[in-house]
Amino acid sequence: MASFGHTFDASTVEPTTAFEILPPGQYLVQVVASEMRVTRDGLGQYLYLELDILEGPYAGHKLFDRLNLVNPNPDAVQIAQRSLSALCRAAGRMQVSNSEQLHLIPIRVDVKVRPPKGEYGESNSIRYVVENAAPAAVPPPTAPAATARPAPTAAQSTLPWKRQG
Repeated sequence: MASFGHTFDASTVEPTTAFEILPPGQYLVQVVASEMRVTRDGLGQYLYLELDILEGPYAGHKLFDRLNLVNPNPDAVQIAQRSLSALCRAAGRMQVSNSEQLHLIPIRVDVKVRPPKGEYGESNSIRYVVENAAPAAVPPPTAPAATARPAPTAAQSTLPWKRQG
């Protein structure tokens, strides 16, 4: 038992509500909190990210992401690493050793609505938008075709300081 030291009056405080599902679209956000947490089964760890929406009608709302960076399933790890790579690129930080290096940097995310699954209701999924990224499979530029130049005239073929003029 835990004593509050006073009587708590629930009628004076708004209760928590279920998380609001945001409509699909792009949002400007920033990471405001992050930490490594142990997975429910205890066999792995995920990077928990809390993001604040910075503008628009949903400014001040929160989004959350979980990146399974330590997991016995290599596919889960690869998906998480790709998401972390996109987050780093969106933030302009190509090498990080601590998740706090990604905090408070405005980035864009693409939000989708994930349908209910098992015991969980609808939820938002997010993808980090890497702006100004070159497409992955762009062939290297080819050298411009050599254009035939006219042969220099006698006046052009002499060095400028030797020309009579």
